[in-house]
Amino acid sequence: MREWVYDCWNHVMNAEVNPLRHIPDLATRHLIMQVLAWMWCITFAIIVGSFTIFAISAVAHVVLIGAVVITVGTFKVAEYKPQAFEFVKGYHTPSRGRAIYVDGERIELPEGDSGGEHN
Repeated sequence: MREWVYDCWNHVMNAEVNPLRHIPDLATRHLIMQVLAWMWCITFAIIVGSFTIFAISAVAHVVLIGAVVITVGTFKVAEYKPQAFEFVKGYHTPSRGRAIYVDGERIELPEGDSGGEHN
């Protein structure tokens, strides 16, 4: 029974399993899932007869589906393009100086040291 529920859930909610998997663009799949979520929010609100429930349901769907899509998108980038998370070597913010002060004395940072506590 548990496997059947899991399979049913995936066939509806998982864009990698349901027919939306044939759409190559992740953003388009996300948009379609959002439109379907809104459609179901409106349907349940009409059935229950309350637009208050529609508002709560719509916001909950947007937050939940948006969070899932952002997570999946991040995982896919990490899987297929992990170099996207490799930041520029030696980067430091322009506002961070190339020296630190200890007991009022200026100490220059060595070349290649990005400075700060994020080494």
